[in-house]
Amino acid sequence: MILCIITHVRHIKDKKGFYGYSPYIREMNIWLKYVDEVIIVAPLENNEPKIIDIPYKHNKINFKKVSDFSFTSFKNSLLSVLKLPRIFWEVFWAMKNADHIHLRCPGNMGLIGCFVQILFPKKEKTAKYAGNWDPKSKQPYTYKLQKWMLSNTFLTRNMKVLVYGDWENQSKNSKPFFTATYSESEKETVQKTSFDQETKFIFVGSLVLGKNPMYAIQFVEKLQEKGYKVTLDLYGEGPERISLENYIQINNLGAFITLNGNVNQDTLKKAYQDSHFVILPSKSEGWPKAVAEGMFWGCVPIATSVSCVPYMLDYGERGVLLKMILENDIQQIETILKSELLFKNKSKKALEWSQKYTIDVFDKEIEKMLDK
Repeated sequence: MILCIITHVRHIKDKKGFYGYSPYIREMNIWLKYVDEVIIVAPLENNEPKIIDIPYKHNKINFKKVSDFSFTSFKNSLLSVLKLPRIFWEVFWAMKNADHIHLRCPGNMGLIGCFVQILFPKKEKTAKYAGNWDPKSKQPYTYKLQKWMLSNTFLTRNMKVLVYGDWENQSKNSKPFFTATYSESEKETVQKTSFDQETKFIFVGSLVLGKNPMYAIQFVEKLQEKGYKVTLDLYGEGPERISLENYIQINNLGAFITLNGNVNQDTLKKAYQDSHFVILPSKSEGWPKAVAEGMFWGCVPIATSVSCVPYMLDYGERGVLLKMILENDIQQIETILKSELLFKNKSKKALEWSQKYTIDVFDKEIEKMLDK
């Protein structure tokens, strides 16, 4: 089988192969186990792989480089219009030569893929919609357009659309799905240390406004002011790092708040195991891996009520849903900090739920979709 992947993820090439953002590549390597050849249509950068990048595992990759494009300004829009004919051409021929078409949405390349796949109604297709599928959520027009096209079973045929969450009144081709990081063999019950020693919070994600790392810092800062022995470790990089560093320095928070940057999977796994809470005050999510990963190791999740997060947290039974009003959110967490029995109960529920979604289960689901 020849699999064609259309993705906006930026790639890097070196002597060992094609690299990309590790959570994405790790997932795609499971898909690649079941195909003979893969055609990838995506942007390619002339850089060195970073610690967050890993390579595809396949010996027959046909990479079709396309220019990155956006419509964020007049100049970018003008340049993008000039690039689009070549991109459409590459996507068309990649799809034509494939047995199975796989779109990664939402994104610019995913949008192009949504249009071009209409020309191949008989080919087997899947689309992974990694964003917020909630029909009531506010999203950019291009995201809504991709959701509409993917759900339109007249334009989009022979397609399984993998979405996060189980929503009402969805098209017959949408399939509630998930993602996974850890295997069955890694399952274990982690014994968390007592709050009397120290209560550890962890934030994992890009340091961007949308992920709201500043709120996580201010949240833990407020708990410290109230006399709780708390720490916060942030993992990830992004444009907000400088402003976060300045805030930590100006307010003398360095003794209990640390920016760790990007780290490898083993280091992150140990950090989850050592933490009590995973916090993600994000404005928008699909299936927040940081939340699911933290829960796998018994962290009680603290997250905003976006996308399928309320479902993941069982509407507060196995975590805390942020209202994004600092005093109110502090009161919610204080209830747990004052009762380790309540914490252990939520931690146990979080672990039991998340450990149902392993790489092994994910692998079997992917094999079923490609086994035609």
